[in-house]
Amino acid sequence: MSQQDGDALGVAMVGHAFMGAVHSQAWRTVHHFFDVPFVPRMVALGGRDQQRTKEAAQRLGWESVETDWRALVARDDVDVVDICTPGDTHCEIAVAALAAGKHVLCEKPLANSVGEAEHMAEAAARADRAGVRSMVAFNYRRVPALALARRLVAEGRLGELRHVRAVYLQDWLSDPAAPMTWRLRKEQAGSGALGDIGAHIVDAAQFVTGDTLVGVSGVTDTFVRHRPVAGGSHGTEEVTVDDCALFLGRFSGGALASFEATRYALGRKNAMRLELNGSRGSLSFDFEAMNELWFYDGADPGAADGFRRVLVTEPDHPYLSAWWPPGHLLGYEHTFTHEVADFLTAIGTGEPPRPGFADGLRVQRVLDAVERSAADGSCWTPVDRADQHVP
Repeated sequence: MSQQDGDALGVAMVGHAFMGAVHSQAWRTVHHFFDVPFVPRMVALGGRDQQRTKEAAQRLGWESVETDWRALVARDDVDVVDICTPGDTHCEIAVAALAAGKHVLCEKPLANSVGEAEHMAEAAARADRAGVRSMVAFNYRRVPALALARRLVAEGRLGELRHVRAVYLQDWLSDPAAPMTWRLRKEQAGSGALGDIGAHIVDAAQFVTGDTLVGVSGVTDTFVRHRPVAGGSHGTEEVTVDDCALFLGRFSGGALASFEATRYALGRKNAMRLELNGSRGSLSFDFEAMNELWFYDGADPGAADGFRRVLVTEPDHPYLSAWWPPGHLLGYEHTFTHEVADFLTAIGTGEPPRPGFADGLRVQRVLDAVERSAADGSCWTPVDRADQHVP
């Protein structure tokens, strides 16, 4: 493997659409800002169409292309496989890459089913014992403001957590004439808003609180059940996933929670929001103002003045020492650079990266419980905790 030849690490990526573009940006820039143990070498980009993949490789900075992901995984100059494809392909690619001794970074949600996620987590556990690392790309953990929120909760600044409110609001599907996409096909996406953006708020809430969800009660709905076939073709195609998911939950630490994920909230472009209320204070975050964290300190005599706005750009805030002077704001793409920096550091130190595939499985179990609750109208559905026994 190329990492034995010095500080270079050969990276290959499967998929080159939206997620492929932001992941490419991270691989290109990470070593320019962070003191990582390896310099990524972007050796190969995988895609089904030769010409489109070549064009993407030239635009995004990849050295070569492969049209068969198996050939990409088998290459001797590849040490890391980055999976940016639809969810129905994650399991097969990840398991094969881990078996071949390649470190794996996989987009979220980890899989399209609990069974697939279990298989991936088991493969990751076996690979980890051989020094091969894997991580799920829940990039919102790498928002400095949310990382700071996690620090404040861990320090006890909020006291006993009582309420958690998490929403993820987008509007890109609000127009019923918007064409069909793979994200609306269950066989490719697994679920709709629940898995696409709901997975993010489940992971973010569990990350910031340090607790896991143990039970849920949910409902889902599909507002537009048929959409025009993409590409200008005549006819429509059936939408087979949810458009909106709402659910209540309880955390292992006792806090109650509410979650909402929809792509039909007109005017909301990427409003990923999290609020925590505890016995000593509260925190509030909205990704559409991602450099800000609002903190209410109940122990502060001046707390009657309400929430305090914290501009999370100071060098002692998470990840910020690598970037710009205070007040010079970061953006969406920086979260992926942080993600890749953490992944490379874990590979270099030998520490298991977080969130690992076992964390991705925990999120998958929550999504599954919500779907089961919504399907049968259950008032309360326990989250299966069998993932605790993953080796």
